Amino acid sequence: MNKPSGIYDVAVIGAGAAGSMAAIRAARLKKIVILVERNRVLGKKILLTGNGRCNLTNTASIEMFLKKFKPNGEFYRTAFSRFSNNDLMDFFRGCGVELKVEERGRVLPITDKAASVTDVLEKCLRESGVETAYGRRVISLVKKENIFELGFTDRAAIYAKKVIIATGGGSYKATGSTGDGFVIAGRFGHTVTGLKPALVPLKTRDSFAACLQGLSFTGARITIHDGGKKNISDCGDILFTHFGLSGPLVLDISGDVAALLLTRSEVKITIDFCPDIKREELEKELTVAIDSRGNTRIKNLIGAIVPKRMAPVFLSRLNIDAQKKSGQINKKERSAIVDNLKALPFTISGSLPLDEGMVTAGGISSKEINPRTMESKIIPGIFFVGEVIEPRGLSGGYNLQQAFSTGYLAGESCAASGAGVTD
Repeated sequence: MNKPSGIYDVAVIGAGAAGSMAAIRAARLKKIVILVERNRVLGKKILLTGNGRCNLTNTASIEMFLKKFKPNGEFYRTAFSRFSNNDLMDFFRGCGVELKVEERGRVLPITDKAASVTDVLEKCLRESGVETAYGRRVISLVKKENIFELGFTDRAAIYAKKVIIATGGGSYKATGSTGDGFVIAGRFGHTVTGLKPALVPLKTRDSFAACLQGLSFTGARITIHDGGKKNISDCGDILFTHFGLSGPLVLDISGDVAALLLTRSEVKITIDFCPDIKREELEKELTVAIDSRGNTRIKNLIGAIVPKRMAPVFLSRLNIDAQKKSGQINKKERSAIVDNLKALPFTISGSLPLDEGMVTAGGISSKEINPRTMESKIIPGIFFVGEVIEPRGLSGGYNLQQAFSTGYLAGESCAASGAGVTD
């Protein structure tokens, strides 16, 4: 690579899920492809997903996928239709990777090892004839007539007819996602919307969460309070941490909370620990339990609704003695218990930094990208895939599917004309 050996049909920058799939698809359509990666290995971030297990997609319908990328998930309709979750699962099964489905439709390799996914991508790249250049960081991209020049830190260069930018976002910088794609896009006149962490744990001002560090709760619902407006989440799991809140449900709402924190110092949320029952019905059930088990300590009664470890901490927050017998609980205390089971308030003071977010919210504006091809509307011949694109999805395999789908679509779009290396 000290001097160009010719002009590639396609140069892909970034060997994550999106870039690898883009390179594989273009090469399988008889294009001469080079895949450039600043790390010395492929898929460094893939190896971290799902706690190293790789939640690679979800069994949800395409319509549900689009909803998970609110408010502009429609942008991905073509990508998800052209290379769906079923197509992705067939791809990996066809390469010998058995898959399993876990709660809420999450799909993972049966090995529980993300390396099963990266091994397949590496094998497919080799078999497809993709030239790989690891440990090479692109620092410049210039279009000269109809050819792109990619410049590297050592002043070497390669040339390509089309370029796919798959450099990731700005989270997990240790994986190589340092925002290079945003810089390149900005130089070509693309709009890069405000970058902030998404799918990131939240910090609270309350000591309640710290007292329950390590405790998880299944099937809660969160309401974000934005002045007079309420943003109510789906049901999901919460994990209490030493600094605040985490878990799939918290990660899902974190993007909305982070957006609000850009203009204020704190955000109010409430957690409903009994989302499947109305407040009035819960109060009736609690009253019946208290009347029938008057000698039972109230912490044990509440411990049947929430985890036992949580019960005394919950009651302490309400200034109710956990050792108090249920029959001694007065009407005001009973009402307070029900109110807080249905809407326990927390004050969110911030989130962990962008570098610790699972994905980056914001990015290259989807308005400047053709959703049918992933090609730039500003600079013909440049394509954007994966996390560099603005719309971000919720947790559960949706974002990784977006990467594979947009990569596949861009690789196919790049193969629409021309082939071979031009000397």
